[in-house]
Amino acid sequence: MKKNVIIYGLSALAVLLLVISCPGCSGIKAGVNKITDAFTNPTAREVYAREFDGNKNELAQWEAAYAAAQHDSLEIPLPYGEKGTFSPYRNFVYSYTINLQEGEVLEVAVDKDSLSQRVFIDAFQKRDADFELMESSKPGETSLSVPIKETGMYKVILQSEMAAATGFLITINKQPLFDFPVAGRGNADIGSFWGMERDGGKRRHEGIDIFAQRGTPVVAVTDGVIGYTGERGLGGRQVWLRTAVFGSSLYYAHLDSIAVTNGQRVTTGDTLGFVGNTGNARFTPPHLHFGIYKRGAVNPLPYVYKTGEVNKTGYPQSFTTASLSVKSRANLRQGPSTQTKVIDTLSANDTVALLGQHNDWLHIQTPGGQKAFLHKSLANKLE
Repeated sequence: MKKNVIIYGLSALAVLLLVISCPGCSGIKAGVNKITDAFTNPTAREVYAREFDGNKNELAQWEAAYAAAQHDSLEIPLPYGEKGTFSPYRNFVYSYTINLQEGEVLEVAVDKDSLSQRVFIDAFQKRDADFELMESSKPGETSLSVPIKETGMYKVILQSEMAAATGFLITINKQPLFDFPVAGRGNADIGSFWGMERDGGKRRHEGIDIFAQRGTPVVAVTDGVIGYTGERGLGGRQVWLRTAVFGSSLYYAHLDSIAVTNGQRVTTGDTLGFVGNTGNARFTPPHLHFGIYKRGAVNPLPYVYKTGEVNKTGYPQSFTTASLSVKSRANLRQGPSTQTKVIDTLSANDTVALLGQHNDWLHIQTPGGQKAFLHKSLANKLE
């Protein structure tokens, strides 16, 4: 067996040496790449970079634009949509900073007029002073979904292939990791939140309260195993659901009755019990107390709170030209709102490059490389 391993290793080395000494052997290279990819699982960017064997300077410029974008400081609200056009050899990179909470899922997608032209998506998490790469899109993908394990600052970077010439709509949103825990109810039924005072300030609320009629089904927000059912303490009749997702224990309290047993496996949507007001809730309207514990209690709201969807048909495109001029002195802002920080100013007749548009705000880049948002009323089409 050992002899076979040595022979195989020597054979692989021989193939590698042949590829190195034979630049024109594209078929062999493709085969080696396919074998290597099965082990290394490369990102779409890494696969694309192989196409520049004969033009390293062009690749270097493309990668330099990407590296510079990691230091951009634009901040966006969610949900966010931006419409624009990728133009050949402009090397524009789209970079956005976002505040996200543990329990949310970051969703990024790019819809393109041309399906064949590639776009690359990366998600970063801020660590100390720098952003570290978390996850990248795979070859052929035009979307990225990233569960958030820590509350903090995140960055999304999108870059098209160098020769791309197609219209696009970028959508960035967040969704809860779990389903909602009370059947037929939603955000508006949450009446008491994490951290609110209890017992005259002696303790804090370690969960959220969802109000519904007595007997409304309480459901599993994810797959798991029932760890405990019974009646005890402040929570009255209660169910604990253990889940492998980040090692969480989910707490359903004040139930009127229980529909599961200890050790039972459940799937998302299964009924665990029914809304009531047992325990210390006997003098309040029926509701579910829902909590999440991971080495202590964590805020469950981001895990179940649904945000609005991006309206993909509702985004304008006031300008289609690659460059614009400024009508008069104008503030450039960090985000698409007058409430965001001013990061630069322009004078009348200054020119900017247009990357895209979010509602009434233009995503632009100055000749010096500064990316910012400019209100559309302050821009003219450049003749």
